[in-house]
Amino acid sequence: MNTADLGLPVDVPSTALFTDQYELTMLQAALKAGTAERHSVFEVFTRRLPNGRRYGVVAGTGRVLDAVENFRFDADVLRFLGERNIVDAETLDWLASYRFSGDIWGYPEGEVYFPGSPIMRVEGSFAECVLLETVILSILNHDSAIAAAASRMSSAAGGRPLIEMGARRTHELAAVAASRAAYLGGFASTSDLAAGFRYNIPTVGTSAHAFTLLHDQERDAFQAQVNSLGRNTTLLVDTYDVAEAVRTAVEVAGPELGAVRIDSGDLLLVAHRVRQQLDELGARDTKIIVTSDLDEYAIASLAAAPVDAYGVGTQLVTGSGHPTCSMVYKLVARAESADVKAPLVPVAKKSSGGKTSIGGRKWAARRMDADGIAEAEVVGTGAVPADLVDRQLLVELVKSGDVVARESLDVVRDRHTAARDGLPLSATQLSRGEPVIPTEYIHGLSGS
Repeated sequence: MNTADLGLPVDVPSTALFTDQYELTMLQAALKAGTAERHSVFEVFTRRLPNGRRYGVVAGTGRVLDAVENFRFDADVLRFLGERNIVDAETLDWLASYRFSGDIWGYPEGEVYFPGSPIMRVEGSFAECVLLETVILSILNHDSAIAAAASRMSSAAGGRPLIEMGARRTHELAAVAASRAAYLGGFASTSDLAAGFRYNIPTVGTSAHAFTLLHDQERDAFQAQVNSLGRNTTLLVDTYDVAEAVRTAVEVAGPELGAVRIDSGDLLLVAHRVRQQLDELGARDTKIIVTSDLDEYAIASLAAAPVDAYGVGTQLVTGSGHPTCSMVYKLVARAESADVKAPLVPVAKKSSGGKTSIGGRKWAARRMDADGIAEAEVVGTGAVPADLVDRQLLVELVKSGDVVARESLDVVRDRHTAARDGLPLSATQLSRGEPVIPTEYIHGLSGS
């Protein structure tokens, strides 16, 4: 396994310590109690969408599969756990041979989800499943939040390209994952070279204000960039006076100038002025790219502006105000004993404060109307109704410990576009509202 695929430094050999200590202490106690090998079913879901959001986006599944494969307790990790007395010697012996051998089902990456959707189901012994809780939630909560923001921004952009450029606004490893999630959600490219290298995402970038300030004259900076990168480059025109910079840019590069970038000011007003000026100078094919702390609302406000592309950073990599999806990983069924033939018993947390859960291994399906538009997310236990059998959402991801459903990022990206297009039109409204379709629950006779 190449750890670089996880967005990790190459000297990190394992994902096993991307976890909380209580996963290991639960394991130790369960081993001593004789309950660790009970067959168990865990599910990932969220009780609610972030305030005002109409749908969620499943992202990070591919990274989860890599993390599960690489969840190994090597000698250095075991030594750390032993020296800190985190678990006892018997538990260390058990961890030394740990390999996930169970099954994982889930919504295919790029699919949309709603409150209660069983986004991922992890099944095997309690011991092997409980260890994966933190790393799975860490990946899905982060990546799905970024992908949801990206999807909203993509809708707001109305087909105009979006450039992900948030690497300097988040942790260096999170930046790589954010680029991947943004591309899944509809962005066209990234400025982050690590993301381009690891996930084959198109990369872009030319110059910052520092490059202009380096030179004695703005014209000198433009000439140097054109000499190096060609006339089709993008010149940054708001270091000093925008109108003067646009005039100079066209004089230096000619009407073949690829694009100008505006990074400050009243973008709606400035974009109109720059477009008029470019046209008057004969640079009718020169594009206008705008940046400057954009979010989906700012992008939507520029719909009538002569803007050709948007560059988005801070608001994207922070989930546009919602940096997590509040997904949880809950035990929903477990066997009565460690006997392989023992029946499953539905279990669920019953408490106040809106944190109750529904027990039992679940299926999920999306009911569509006569026009093929989603009208309800249906979640149930037991038998699947005949009219929903062909609408089931969960697919097999891992079988007996082996990954069986790896996909290219382009496939996932196309799936998200199709899934979003299958929602009611109100899904893309930026005004605050309830989930665009309701979640309906069907309780079967069997909780298994």
